[in-house]
Amino acid sequence: MQRPRILVQRRPHGATSSINRSIPSQANHSNQDEYEIRDTDSQLDEQWPNDRAYGGRGWLSSERHASTYDLVDRMFYLYVRVTKARDLPPSSITGGCDPYVEVKLGNYKGRTRHFDKKQNPEWNQVFAFSKERIQSSAVEVFVKDKEMLGRDEYLGRVVFDLNEVPTRVPPDSPLAPQWYRLEDRRGTGKVRGEIMVAVWMGTQADEAFPEAWHSDAASVFGEGVHNVRSKVYVSPKLWYLRLNVIEAQDVIPNDRNRVPDAFVKVQLGNQLLRTKISSTSTNNPFWNEDLVFVVAEPFEEQLLITIEDRVHPSKEDVLGQISLALDTFEKRLDHRPVHSRWFNLERYGFGVLEADRRKELKFSSRVHLRGSLEGGYHVLDESTLYISDQRPTAKQLWKQPVGILEVGILNAQGLLPMKMKDGRGRTDAYCIAKYGQKWVRTRTILDTFSPKWNEQYTWEVYDPCTVITFGVFDNSHLGGGEKHNGSNGARDSRIGKKTGELQLSVRFTTLSLANMIYIYGNPLLPKMHYIQPFTVNQIENLRYQAMNIVATRLGRAEPPLRKEVIEYMLDVDSHLWSMRRSKANFFRIMSLLSGMISVTRWFREVCNWRNPVTSVLVHVLFLILIWCPELILPTIFLYMFLIGIWNYRFRPRHPSHMDTKLSWADAVSPDELDEEFDTFPSSKPNDLVRLRYDRLRSVAGRIQTIVGDIATQGERVQSLLSWRDPRATSLFIVFCLGVAAVLYATPFRVVALVGGLYYLRHPKFRSKLPSIPGNFFKRLPPQIDSLL
Repeated sequence: MQRPRILVQRRPHGATSSINRSIPSQANHSNQDEYEIRDTDSQLDEQWPNDRAYGGRGWLSSERHASTYDLVDRMFYLYVRVTKARDLPPSSITGGCDPYVEVKLGNYKGRTRHFDKKQNPEWNQVFAFSKERIQSSAVEVFVKDKEMLGRDEYLGRVVFDLNEVPTRVPPDSPLAPQWYRLEDRRGTGKVRGEIMVAVWMGTQADEAFPEAWHSDAASVFGEGVHNVRSKVYVSPKLWYLRLNVIEAQDVIPNDRNRVPDAFVKVQLGNQLLRTKISSTSTNNPFWNEDLVFVVAEPFEEQLLITIEDRVHPSKEDVLGQISLALDTFEKRLDHRPVHSRWFNLERYGFGVLEADRRKELKFSSRVHLRGSLEGGYHVLDESTLYISDQRPTAKQLWKQPVGILEVGILNAQGLLPMKMKDGRGRTDAYCIAKYGQKWVRTRTILDTFSPKWNEQYTWEVYDPCTVITFGVFDNSHLGGGEKHNGSNGARDSRIGKKTGELQLSVRFTTLSLANMIYIYGNPLLPKMHYIQPFTVNQIENLRYQAMNIVATRLGRAEPPLRKEVIEYMLDVDSHLWSMRRSKANFFRIMSLLSGMISVTRWFREVCNWRNPVTSVLVHVLFLILIWCPELILPTIFLYMFLIGIWNYRFRPRHPSHMDTKLSWADAVSPDELDEEFDTFPSSKPNDLVRLRYDRLRSVAGRIQTIVGDIATQGERVQSLLSWRDPRATSLFIVFCLGVAAVLYATPFRVVALVGGLYYLRHPKFRSKLPSIPGNFFKRLPPQIDSLL
């Protein structure tokens, strides 16, 4: 297949970097070509060996194979692997040795960690120096002894001439490190101690590249070193936990003189659900309600179930509780019901601290539950409009992949400064790509508005009707002292909201064309979503809980994937108000209706005989279809076939991208964009919020008028037979009786012929006044006169 290299062009202020949506902002751009995808025609394949096959199909085991690095530009690096040292001399002062290694190439210096009092240390650390920034003809490896006071003691060095360094490209085996005797400072003689080092010239396809120290990030220190590396993350395996609360027995209230109004409250981590109050006030309440939660493997949390009594609208008494491990519940793959179980409740207040008393006051209340971990559902953690994975939770139900998606994240251009440092703006950009359960994060390129990543990743595709999402962010965690997910910590800003370009190369390889065609007839989601569907509110609530779980788990990785990044990539704020998005959706609807409106106008012109030739041809076609009605459906399908063939010439030549005109971004005002990017709740001044509220009221008033007009027309249709106007209803039912008698006695072909010729009649036979049926319909009474 062809390998198009795609440049997703300029995104103005407010443009998201996700490939599935765009929010550009500047309204003063008149050149639409500035925002389109363009083919750069770069000969990527010529930079890499062509005789290498795809090196693996597992999406978790083939993350960074060199054989798949043909979609990015080749970047050369000088690699220095410092493995270990031996027989280092002790310090003349302390009698010990606290060694570390410093690798120097020109003005760049990399340093390993130091060991306390160890003469045979092992580091096994790799340093990578970009060939573009090499400023010396030799690389020096120093071994030093860290001193508490004063300068560190020099132990020895090894020097390598770059002209003698070998070149290594995977899948060649890694270069074996060798022992080298240390030299003195002047290089005239050998000193005590040896160091094991390997030096080679390689590319970003090298296995050592992801974990290496990079000269591009030489200014990063502490925990920030981990935050600039490229990483692959895997979302936790999510399950739906369905808990059917059936009934309880022997529920005794604290006040023995009243019957309890009992309900069940179930808590799992931050998720809290409750049943309705039992319909009958009794000591054996009955509910039979389903409560659904989102859980993630490994199951670390306990399910806390309590039965409470509504004593007063503001007071609830806990009558009993039980804590259950999630492993207690059976994993279900289909809709077959699981067995229900009875669980004894513990009296609230008699816990671990009062174990002896609990034995004395044995409590006999119990609750009847049916719980199951639903493996037949796909746990939605992203919007269904931008869904990237549709497989069920249970791996036993997965089908074979239909293709392989390979994406090369090449570079970005024209980024804006995101923060200030030393009196000037800077940007430390990295790119995030998300498809299915796999998230990829490129390394952070420091202090540049045109970062070059040139990293390539692979995903297995199980459904072609899915979306891959990209985002570009500014790294705000380079010093190592920031909080990971705290509210006071720095947040990684979304560069996609600013001006910039993202350059990608994409290749999709189909494994089976027949399987691909077969998928188009399958349901979009697993069958359990249709056999036992969730309500819309349940789906939204469960999606929000799933997103929180994914953010929490990936925030515990090293380096963490920040919560603000995950929320943005999963489109958590898609339900918030946006004037620009509302305009865009309105004109999307108008675009859909424009075809029907155009056909209506054309037919009106035919009826008015604007073009006599066209009107005569339409009459002839109408008579043919009336005479041979069996030709109607074949003609319709043939017409659609011809339209499809005609539109083939105008088919898209590139993958879909950001459309600023469709997004209504070329005419959006800065104030509307500022409102769209505002936090929730708003952080703007009161006067500005009041102004925007008044604007929202005016827009909502127009929408209210349109909705009222639609309701009025619908109520007029209902009033035809509702006898709200007895005279109108009497006339209508008498008319219906007469029409029924005529249609029973007259062949349908004759009725269609007469009706069609009457509708297509010449303007000489038409009146400029409204028709009788229209006048009758407008006189029907809606319920707006009864509305306050």
